Amino acid sequence: MKKIINTSNAPNPVGPYNQAILFGGTLYLSGQIALDPISMKMRDESIETETRQVFKNIKAVLKKADYNFENIIKTTIFLTNMDDFQKVNEIYGSYFEIGNEPTRETVEVSGLPKGARVEISLIAIK
Repeated sequence: MKKIINTSNAPNPVGPYNQAILFGGTLYLSGQIALDPISMKMRDESIETETRQVFKNIKAVLKKADYNFENIIKTTIFLTNMDDFQKVNEIYGSYFEIGNEPTRETVEVSGLPKGARVEISLIAIK
């Protein structure tokens, strides 16, 4: 059975989609960018600021679904500039227990919604 997950503690979707869908114990979380959920403005002072806001948004959606970072099994990181990889990677790594990190890929793209430099989507299970 499909359950729609949305929370006001993460930004409203900028298109026709939901923040996450829970299906059969698997949570599919839509890509998160660095929108502040209250102002709906980008937190784009630096790639570090963007990445931290992305993780705040991810955490809010995970919490609404009663999941956490330990439940994540797969992530996809989209970057508009692969030169930002190391900075994003350092912040990313701080959210996962060493040895229990999810699988992932990191892809450079030509553009992201709202001029974002980083977007992260994921899959989590219980």
